[in-house]
Amino acid sequence: MGNLKIYIKYMVSLRCIMVVKEELRKLGIRYVNVILGEVEIFEKISEQQRETLRENLKNIGLELLDDKRAVMIERIKNVIIDLIHHSTSVPKVNFSEFLSEKLEYDYTYLSNIFSEVQGITIQQFIIFHKIEKVKELLLYDELNLTEISYRLDYSSVSHLSNQFKKITGLTPSFFKQMRALRKSSLKNE
Repeated sequence: MGNLKIYIKYMVSLRCIMVVKEELRKLGIRYVNVILGEVEIFEKISEQQRETLRENLKNIGLELLDDKRAVMIERIKNVIIDLIHHSTSVPKVNFSEFLSEKLEYDYTYLSNIFSEVQGITIQQFIIFHKIEKVKELLLYDELNLTEISYRLDYSSVSHLSNQFKKITGLTPSFFKQMRALRKSSLKNE
């Protein structure tokens, strides 16, 4: 039998990982790995340890998940976030096939659970995160829009621009200008 996994909601940063590791150490829970949203542990933990961990995490704004659907939603989110935010380029694959393969579930099943609990579709979640990544790349100012659209697997720059405007209300170039203006006005204060 492989190692056991515990899923934690609202883990968004390296700081969260450090805090969770500290909580596990305090409770004497031996872990293999702690990544965003997921902890791999060596052995089954007692009900008492689980409850204490649940309480301690709650006090720091994190939530221990045990409902199977909640766990599945966190796994879907983590795969998407990892793919969009933490890989050098979005693979040229169909997201639905990618998710099905990665999570070993039928996409329709994943999609239905996600929409039911989150109130948005997986596709909307993907678009939102792609636009967040576009913003980040625009702010770094290392890639032009053509390179960004290629990196995030948009069919064209205009497709990216239209989606960006629909989500943010701004064009990518205006977003970039606003950022530059804000920077220069801060320097002049």
